[in-house]
Amino acid sequence: MLMRLSSEERTIDGFREDKTIDNDVLLDVRDLETHFFGEESVTRALGGVSFQVKKGETLGVVGESGCGKSVTALSILRLLPKMSAKTVGGEVRFHGRNLLDLPEKEMRKIRGNKIAMIFQDPMTSLNPVYTVGRQIAEAVQIHTGASRAEALAKAAEMLRLVRIADPERRVNNYPHEMSGGMRQRVMIAMALACSPELLIADEPTTALDVTIQAQILRLIVDLKERTGTSVMFITHDLGVVAETCQRVIVMYAGRIVEQATVTDLFARPMHPYTKSLIRSVPDRRRGKERRLPEIPGIVPSLREPIVGCSFAPRCPFATEICREKSPVLEEYGADHAAACWHAKEVVSA
Repeated sequence: MLMRLSSEERTIDGFREDKTIDNDVLLDVRDLETHFFGEESVTRALGGVSFQVKKGETLGVVGESGCGKSVTALSILRLLPKMSAKTVGGEVRFHGRNLLDLPEKEMRKIRGNKIAMIFQDPMTSLNPVYTVGRQIAEAVQIHTGASRAEALAKAAEMLRLVRIADPERRVNNYPHEMSGGMRQRVMIAMALACSPELLIADEPTTALDVTIQAQILRLIVDLKERTGTSVMFITHDLGVVAETCQRVIVMYAGRIVEQATVTDLFARPMHPYTKSLIRSVPDRRRGKERRLPEIPGIVPSLREPIVGCSFAPRCPFATEICREKSPVLEEYGADHAAACWHAKEVVSA
């Protein structure tokens, strides 16, 4: 049965798109809050995260371990453990529709189809008792209704696309018969099999050697350019961001502290944390004798309420207002915002 839609709405592949939103914005995350509930405490993993992913772009999400990067991705796809985690506030709008309001049946149609994810460790993400071809084919069958033969042919095609040699034979391999780099390519093939509009890559080069890391990064960039898929690239490596992304958001203690174009972020970091991260990147020009700068102190516990700026205890620019009042993201020019009371001082320092 056809559903009548207003002039401001239309249906895309079975779900409604709000035409009142910016047509360049694919994903719009607004004030996302996610908590983990323990027996005696609550961990506030995300404290009001807002950002957008535009059509055809690669957005980098950077920050040290525990800052909320992966939790953000899992919250978007609603893959967090239901017994211990809950998104308690905010919206995740995809084509203008809030994914957090969808019934689970509808959400399953989006996962792996419209929004796909490459996880950190392919060995724990791939099922060891099924061939890689069957695992790719299963996703194709679920989302496209293809026959088993058609889905297996698609699996071989995807392995060829990610540059795995002899794909017709490799579809019959089990994960343990492949190297780490090849397993990661299989994960990319599986994620792209249904031509998603958004690909979330959660540190896809973790535990790979430098040469294979470079190959995987080039592969993701090449495939993105060929397919037009938007990419949300989660990493702690600023070198990866510089090579692959157009825009970047910097996270610290469950919040976004800065967002900008990649060029502007490296040229004019406006948050002390971002500036410290950039200074900590190894630089061959410094010579082997020079010690890398480090950020003193530790990340605050997310189990306790944070008063003021979460970075204040580690920040050389901190003043009384930083310890008393939490800063909000403020724009300092086109496509550049920072959550810092002393952003202008940080730039000029």
